[in-house]
Amino acid sequence: QVQLVESGGGLVQAGGSLRLSCAASLRTFSNYAMGWFRQAPGKEREFVSAISRGGSSTYYADSVKDRFIISRDNAKNTVYLQMNSLKPEDTAVYYCAAGSKAPMLMTSSSSYDYWGQGTQVTVSS
Repeated sequence: QVQLVESGGGLVQAGGSLRLSCAASLRTFSNYAMGWFRQAPGKEREFVSAISRGGSSTYYADSVKDRFIISRDNAKNTVYLQMNSLKPEDTAVYYCAAGSKAPMLMTSSSSYDYWGQGTQVTVSS
């Protein structure tokens, strides 16, 4: 059974930082592109960031570009999201996702096969 387990969420003041982790029980982690999405109360789930299978290509939503950094460690089956200069509008439940489609539209939630349960990020003003 595939599991994606996020961790690292919490409460932080505006301007602060958090690092999210997502540990995946995928048999061949390096075969999967990984993405982060978020959903704020009353809003639809939106793309945040994604990283290609080997880690050479990364993608960001305009709203987080230059503040968030995605990375992966294929030896540890883990993807990370370093979030800096956090803003109250970053408050949401953050989900990691894994996808193996080829080709793959990294920014689309429908491209991903597996999802984590989410971790809450709250940024206070």
